[in-house]
Amino acid sequence: MFDLKDWFPDSAAAYYKNKVMKWILREGVWRITKHNLDRSDKITTVSPSLVEKLKKYGYDAKLITNGVDTDIFKPMDSRAGKRMLGLDEDCFVIGYVGSIEKWYALDEVIKTFSEIVNGKYRQNARLLIVGGSLFTDYEEQLKRLVSEVGVDDKVVFIGSVEYKNLPEYIAAMDVCLIPLSPPAWINIAMPNKFFEYSACGKPILSTPIPGIIKIGGENLFIYRSKDEFVEEIKRVMDNPRTYRIEMEEYSWKSKAREFEDLLEEVVIRGAKNY
Repeated sequence: MFDLKDWFPDSAAAYYKNKVMKWILREGVWRITKHNLDRSDKITTVSPSLVEKLKKYGYDAKLITNGVDTDIFKPMDSRAGKRMLGLDEDCFVIGYVGSIEKWYALDEVIKTFSEIVNGKYRQNARLLIVGGSLFTDYEEQLKRLVSEVGVDDKVVFIGSVEYKNLPEYIAAMDVCLIPLSPPAWINIAMPNKFFEYSACGKPILSTPIPGIIKIGGENLFIYRSKDEFVEEIKRVMDNPRTYRIEMEEYSWKSKAREFEDLLEEVVIRGAKNY
């Protein structure tokens, strides 16, 4: 059984700017991926868009989305989260959790955030970034940008934290971001942070990712431009709230049962053929 978590040809080539190198990596990784797909009895993947993409290549895949540990990701006291980070309980925290790489347009988020606070709409707003870079210096670029736009005292870089402690940091956030940028990735992505934010009852501001939009939820808000980003942030600022989102369907325990059922099906079919 092959569980396709990502479109590996594109993600493998994403770190390279040289067109020849990108082509070599994309083609090479696609051949490896195709080899595995051809030899799989069952294929699973994480987003409806990846199901459709695989179908175009002649593969039938079952959708089993990412999930969340609902035992630890749950609504918590936002004020306690802010106190833990040394932030004022009354400040408004715009938060991001995840890898700090260029496919998440955090540079644009920082520029827009500076306009919000410098424009005096909400001077006590803070931008909280939890996570670290994987293979690039994008995080250092962002820290330089923060200084350039004059919001050093309003942007907090936490770095990587233990997964079990992540809910405490999400608790401090008043709105959570999924600023995924490349169109090719938007069309196939299903970021795990969507499930984590939702389980914590947070409003989510995201670029238009079809897989996420299909699941939806009253806590999901979409932006397609800087102006829409600002308007949605202002709306959440004016109407802060915590949501109660039923996430048991997306708990890892539920996902494990889905995989168990599928594995049992593969084993039974194999035994009959044998």
